[in-house]
Amino acid sequence: MKVLVLNGSPKKQSDTFRLTDAFLKGLNRNNEHEINIINVIDKNISPCRGCFGCWQKLDGHCVMNDDQNEILDQYREADLIIWSYPLYCYGMPSHLKAVLDRTIPLVKMDMEQHADGTVSHVALVDFSKIHTLVICGCGFPDWEGNFDAMKISSKNCFGNLDMVCVPETPMLNIPAAAVVADPLLAKFEKAGEEYEANMTLSPETIAELERPMISAEDYIRNVNGM
Repeated sequence: MKVLVLNGSPKKQSDTFRLTDAFLKGLNRNNEHEINIINVIDKNISPCRGCFGCWQKLDGHCVMNDDQNEILDQYREADLIIWSYPLYCYGMPSHLKAVLDRTIPLVKMDMEQHADGTVSHVALVDFSKIHTLVICGCGFPDWEGNFDAMKISSKNCFGNLDMVCVPETPMLNIPAAAVVADPLLAKFEKAGEEYEANMTLSPETIAELERPMISAEDYIRNVNGM
């Protein structure tokens, strides 16, 4: 299995990526899979300029010759794409959003309407074979609406999708919080094993991964006391 990991954190070893790294350890416990991790912040990826030159060529590449075309080549060949990123203003960090915006060369201008009423561009590649996992962490405690915007975006953009949205992720880099953080990392490693076996995560597993490490009241009190 070819796994493409798009690390959207500006930090290579971010709070969120610690979760992703634990997941990958479980997923590739037997070293059977080809895993490529791209630290997007290190790449030269310009914003989409809306020229639609890609729809003139229809070769799966952008007319801007930067690092995005290499990512597009890996994107279309991947069996699993993991979007790993911290929540920025209820969505993706801007440098990662540029990657998503510039996947337009993988579709045509032509549109099609689906049985559920949704509309999409006609694909140039077989997206049905690509599985997607979003691992998103944030610095807020758990509260209703925290991840709503990114969930809607992900559901509209990706197929074969699993999402894991984790609050309180800064605790993963606080030594005193290891008593609650380390068990969460172990759960992510176990989840990687489950995904390797089933190519999906059960709702029960996702709920366990998303369970806050401490109460919102305790988290806020600790953050405000720093």
